[in-house]
Amino acid sequence: MSHVITEDGTRIFYKDWGPADGQPVLLSHGWPLNSDAWESQALYLAEHGCRVIAHDRRGHGRSTQTWTGNEMNTYADDLATLLDALDLTGVTLVGHSTGGGEITRYVGRHGSGRVAKLVLVSAVPPFMLRTEDNPEGLPIEVFDGIRAGERASRSQLYRDLADGPFFGHNRRGDVPQGIRDSFWLQGLASGHRNAYECIAAFSATDFRDDLAGIDVPTLVIHGDDDQIVPFEVGGQRSAKLVAGAELIVYAGAGHALPDTEKQRLSQDLLTFIRS
Repeated sequence: MSHVITEDGTRIFYKDWGPADGQPVLLSHGWPLNSDAWESQALYLAEHGCRVIAHDRRGHGRSTQTWTGNEMNTYADDLATLLDALDLTGVTLVGHSTGGGEITRYVGRHGSGRVAKLVLVSAVPPFMLRTEDNPEGLPIEVFDGIRAGERASRSQLYRDLADGPFFGHNRRGDVPQGIRDSFWLQGLASGHRNAYECIAAFSATDFRDDLAGIDVPTLVIHGDDDQIVPFEVGGQRSAKLVAGAELIVYAGAGHALPDTEKQRLSQDLLTFIRS
């Protein structure tokens, strides 16, 4: 298996698909998943000539289950280690949910020297938690409830999320069992502490300054029936904070666009990468 080693000794697993000389694309996954969550898009983009990199965030999947570093600054630094090790330039960074926070913080901390474009898919920026200066956010009780579920029985929490709001199965009723089982399985491959601490990372990190500093073409894709990162909390506001950002709204779609809207998302990504 392919890994890079960070400064603190963490092994970050990654996949590298497609032609070595293809247009580079990096896919960053959501909580509590891993790079397998991007398989449909990775295969599609690689088959269409892109070089596709997809990694497991520290504490998730096949990467080291670290005790420390389960926050956005370290996630972004791990991403920098991966991009530097592979010497990727002109890369399109694509982040789903928590992964959208990771790539946004990467640009905020490390700049856009290696980056050609940015895509935020159902992403957590600009700031999910409701505070005095962020009244549009969600109340902390929402995230405390997720933390309580993570501590009580994370297996049941992941099952409840998969059967309910993550895919929108509670409203659609048409999400195949196998897709929901994959979420549960990937979730259980994460470290318990890592997944628990990542809840604060994706909810309580303020990305507003990071978004305002983005200086590369940016595409924001969000479903208007997202029950995890509501459109009004996430994509709608992010698109306004990034100068010149393009916004695509998937009418009636929920949070898990890489699965529920896989063909449309794959095509939209390829169109933007080639533009």
